[in-house]
Amino acid sequence: MEEKKFVDIVQNLGGRVFLVGGYVRDLIRGVAAKDRDYCLTGIDEEQFSANFPKATKIGKAFPVYQVLIEHEKCEVAFARREKKSGHGYKGFESYSDPSVRIEEDLYRRDSTMNAIALELPARNFIDPYRGIEDIRAGKIRAVSEHFLEDPVRALRAARQSAQFNFEITEETFELMKRCRDEVTYEPAERICQELLRAIKTDRPSIFFRSLLTANLLDVTFPELFDLVGKSQPAAFHPEGDAFEHTMKILDEVSASIKDSAIRFAAMCHDLGKGTTPKEMLPHHYQHESRGLEVLERWNQRMILPKIFMHTAKFAIREHMRVPVMQKPGKIVEFLFALEKSKISIDGFRELIRCDNHGIVPNFLQHAEEIIEELSKIRGDSAPKNVYKKQIGQWILTERIKKYLEIKKRWE
Repeated sequence: MEEKKFVDIVQNLGGRVFLVGGYVRDLIRGVAAKDRDYCLTGIDEEQFSANFPKATKIGKAFPVYQVLIEHEKCEVAFARREKKSGHGYKGFESYSDPSVRIEEDLYRRDSTMNAIALELPARNFIDPYRGIEDIRAGKIRAVSEHFLEDPVRALRAARQSAQFNFEITEETFELMKRCRDEVTYEPAERICQELLRAIKTDRPSIFFRSLLTANLLDVTFPELFDLVGKSQPAAFHPEGDAFEHTMKILDEVSASIKDSAIRFAAMCHDLGKGTTPKEMLPHHYQHESRGLEVLERWNQRMILPKIFMHTAKFAIREHMRVPVMQKPGKIVEFLFALEKSKISIDGFRELIRCDNHGIVPNFLQHAEEIIEELSKIRGDSAPKNVYKKQIGQWILTERIKKYLEIKKRWE
């Protein structure tokens, strides 16, 4: 149905209709607004169900319905109050009835920029907590101590700081710190969801730095926290410790690569440095093998997307040896391993460029061209006197010869 018709029906029942959440926030930010969410006051579920029989109830803990409005499935919720009663995001009681005012519903929300309503049809902003002012100032500010009711709000604030390049206020950081104990009760999937969203932002490092400031990084992503303070040879890493290096590479790769799996691989390439013994510092010998172990433990604690695991493993294994690879046979074998892997050539090349001070080996710079030419050398081209067991070695030998010919083009 049309939005106007939806609003008219609710108003005729004595209710009010508001657009809320991200749609309103993005409208104020001047960016494309999507995913319209509605909030109703002044009517109850019985009235709503009687007048919108095709609406589908999707909320369990509190009344939320899905309604087709302007050819889109939109969420329609009833204004509610909440009271903390246990641990985690499920540990509260909700109260919804026609007497709940929109200001009360907005008060329980996480940050002021998400606590603005747009009343329909007049399109007047209801902004009791000065969210518009904070949006224009680029601030993330908690509305109230209701922020603490869902500890993942702390991760959401950190992620939105990276997403919008907004600054988290000091009082909000203090509330984030108080989420430390509660966040340990959260399902790993909820933490992972924020990770997946954060990795897509323009500067993902802001997310992790914000969690570090809020004293939450060690209880949410201990694998990254362990990199903090792990010194590195200053001649190769003037940026500082392994955490600083990781954040630098993550942001540099993210500046040109949108693929989340590549970004995750960039973040994990030096993961093993977090387990380097103190007596070995500032060197990190064999951090590749230790990095694979850390990644496996991360995946056991929080099931990561399979593509993330594939790309990260490849990056961890190969990022150190590729820049110094000289033997033609090793280079040929590596290029075909890269071609068969799930990591993109572009993505891995960018990771090496960022990690190797802008230098990319010629064989990786021209990887696609080399692989295309070497792939023409196949077993069916082998001489008749080369038998089955010898074909594999013949292919490798011929490909090495061809690679050496191609290499002369760059010399």
